[in-house]
Amino acid sequence: MSVRLMVVDDHRLLAEALASALKLRGHRVLAAAAPTSGSAELVVSRAPEVCLFGTASPAAPGVFDPIVRIGRERPQVAVVVLGPVPSPRGIAAAFAAGAAGYVRHDERIEGVERAMLKARAGESAIAPQLLRAAFAELLNPAAQPDDEGRRLLRMLTPREAEVLVRVAEGEDTRLIAAGMRIAPSTARTHVQRVLMKLGVGSRLEAAALAARTGLLDRAAGHVGAIGGGSNGSTPQGPYVPGHSG
Repeated sequence: MSVRLMVVDDHRLLAEALASALKLRGHRVLAAAAPTSGSAELVVSRAPEVCLFGTASPAAPGVFDPIVRIGRERPQVAVVVLGPVPSPRGIAAAFAAGAAGYVRHDERIEGVERAMLKARAGESAIAPQLLRAAFAELLNPAAQPDDEGRRLLRMLTPREAEVLVRVAEGEDTRLIAAGMRIAPSTARTHVQRVLMKLGVGSRLEAAALAARTGLLDRAAGHVGAIGGGSNGSTPQGPYVPGHSG
């Protein structure tokens, strides 16, 4: 059963390869286009039965805006997203934008065809295992960076939080010691304790982890709240939210 369709993807080669494969299977491909960000106008003007919409970043802000426009101006066009898995947030975002289906990027051509036919018939085209993965993630979400940053900060004393901020700013042991008015040997000990608590092997890894998880912003804010701790009087105790040490 032939489908009149369009294929769009941020990678033109992928769009053209999929279009060629579907042509060989008897489908009428109106166009193969890239990037997806400019696809709405083309889809609206060509009015295919199905649009295959490939994206490598389904959770990125605004990535499905073209689908919203297609749904508004050509509601009869069924859009099937081709995306990575697992990406529960991407799957949810695709359907929220109005997509009729979601198919793995590495799906066999037969699976893509089945999704196209189901979408054209007005059915939701998504494999049961993808739905299970999406629901599992939504019901048991992984820790978000902000949560991880908060957890890591609780492991550091106020003085160690200041050391981490200084490490991230590129200060060596001598500068850390001078800035905090402590002995270089004490500064070195603090640095080693920070590395040990964060489970990293170098200052560069510590800075990268702190930036990625939001720990750096939290540590900098905490240091500012207690006045930087540069006078050597900062109490040595575990950080407790809402307390200055």
